[in-house]
Amino acid sequence: MTEPQPTPKAPSPKSSGQKVPKPPTSRRPTTWAWIAMGAIVLVLLMSSNQFLDKKKETAIKYSGTETSFLTLVEKGNVKSASYEPVTGNIRGTFKKEFKGNIDYKTDGPLDDLPDRVLKLLEENNVNFSYKKAESNLFINLIPYLLPVLILVGLFLFLSRRAQGQMGSVMNIGRSKAKIYSTENPKTTFDDVAGYSAVKQEISEVVDFLKNPAKFRDIGARIPRGVLLVGPPGTGKTLIARAVAGEAGVPFISVTGSDFMEMFVGVGASRVRDLFATAKKSAPAIIFVDEIDSIGRKRGAGMGGGHDEREQTLNQMLSEMDGFEPTEGIVMMAATNRPDILDTALLRPGRFDRQIVVPLPTQEERARILEVHFKGKKIGDDVLVDTLSRATPGMSGAELSNLVNEAALHAVRRGETDIHAADFNSAIDRVLMGLRRPSIMMNEHEKKLTAYHEGGHAILAYLCKHADPVHKVTILPTGMALGMTQQLPLEERHSYNRNYLDDQLMVLLGGRGAERTVFENVSTGAHNDLVRATEIAHSMVREWGMSDKVGPMAWGDSNMVFLGEDMMQSKTYSDDTARTIDVEAQSILMKTEERVTKILTEFRKGLEAVGDALVEHEEISGEQVSELVDAAMGRPCANTVSAADVK
Repeated sequence: MTEPQPTPKAPSPKSSGQKVPKPPTSRRPTTWAWIAMGAIVLVLLMSSNQFLDKKKETAIKYSGTETSFLTLVEKGNVKSASYEPVTGNIRGTFKKEFKGNIDYKTDGPLDDLPDRVLKLLEENNVNFSYKKAESNLFINLIPYLLPVLILVGLFLFLSRRAQGQMGSVMNIGRSKAKIYSTENPKTTFDDVAGYSAVKQEISEVVDFLKNPAKFRDIGARIPRGVLLVGPPGTGKTLIARAVAGEAGVPFISVTGSDFMEMFVGVGASRVRDLFATAKKSAPAIIFVDEIDSIGRKRGAGMGGGHDEREQTLNQMLSEMDGFEPTEGIVMMAATNRPDILDTALLRPGRFDRQIVVPLPTQEERARILEVHFKGKKIGDDVLVDTLSRATPGMSGAELSNLVNEAALHAVRRGETDIHAADFNSAIDRVLMGLRRPSIMMNEHEKKLTAYHEGGHAILAYLCKHADPVHKVTILPTGMALGMTQQLPLEERHSYNRNYLDDQLMVLLGGRGAERTVFENVSTGAHNDLVRATEIAHSMVREWGMSDKVGPMAWGDSNMVFLGEDMMQSKTYSDDTARTIDVEAQSILMKTEERVTKILTEFRKGLEAVGDALVEHEEISGEQVSELVDAAMGRPCANTVSAADVK
């Protein structure tokens, strides 16, 4: 796990072997179209009378005021008047300037002037004339030209769109892979915390890409394909980038979904283009992330042999190990579902090696946390070893998220450093969910929850084979009203019968405490019962830990993959299924009896822990041990085992 390193200078496409992308086709109108549109607008403006007539005219009213047209005519101040019957406009000149202008305009009646007005103009010696409305050819043609222009514009738009679509269709078979140069990525094995065995196994690929002659001289053939298998978030993609960075060769990255398209044959075409690009850049690495999206078993679906996904897979199989060898190209892929991959894809000559990238161990989690601590202000009270013990089963991505959650919690509290309390809150946030202070429990619910969690805590403290208690809280978090957190002392990879029996006692300790103290049970034990039932069924059905069933195992049914194994049936009879249920029930009933006996014997310690939780709402594992030992008057740690309680 690493932080991205800044690249000082981005390599040019030519130096990195990348194809220089063509600039996208412009969708803007061409130059001649702009010129034509401008010319039309200019002609329309020039042809209008308002544009040509730039004389300054005084606008006056036709009648009714001291400065109206008829009043000025009566006063003898109007020299000429030109009347346009169609619009009613009257324009002319004054004998003397009026309001700074010699010209005027006004709006008269339409069609014609009244006889009295004509007589008034004649009596005052006004040079009167009729003006015929001028017809504008372009304006008259607008109703006819507008539909034509719309049709021409629509035709141009559709033609350009069709050209763009044809260009897209012509390039649809091109691979969408991203090519990184020899200078990028900069990631190396030093940036990958932990996974020393994985790095050692994959280092031969790096050595081959650096010194291929050494392998050819001895007659060795390097694996053509390396399949990284592991749960999500374990860093498979990061390891692939580290291989490219160590080898110093071009790195071609693509995801499985990039090959699929709505058109038939596109996936196979993109596979061919991908390998053609890799051959030009050889030696090179092709990395396909989430290869299970195209590498699933053939013939399992309903599409038969003509399914587009299967055709893509067939082309990839041919390119990896067909008639034409692909020298100098190493293919890497990553998946978290190797069980659904086609067997032809996994055979030697294609993916010769399957490298498992498991969840990090306790020591590896410590190294990963140290990587994510870089660039962050970590308090002195944060212990990496304690955090690695508190995060069993977390992947590298989850650890990164945990550190970020702790940093956000520290900012929320107004701190400048990240302290252990922030990490504890982040672990609760990730494992249990967001704390819900809005839930207000009454006194009875609070006491019931306190004794329920106290039952879990005291049994985890007493049992020899149980994991130690780290923290107990009755603050509502996520979907739970309380939580008892245990931390294993060491990493476990297998579980014996004694550990499972004690784990069942811890799970049923909450329900047992409710029955012991309140002589009643509640719904708060739902999740405990679900987990306990799963463990009991697994002990009988899968792990052979039942005397009646014996050393036999029936695992869970595999997931149905498309059409494969559509009609699945159980591999055991109904009588065996009934026996399994009876045996699992017997294990749980006996465990509940043991829990009741232990809690009755250590009731003083249970009451001490329960009362402390009611008062403080959260106590640590050390406080649990102190309370129990003080109440019982003797050390009680690891004094009880399920095998000892009859």
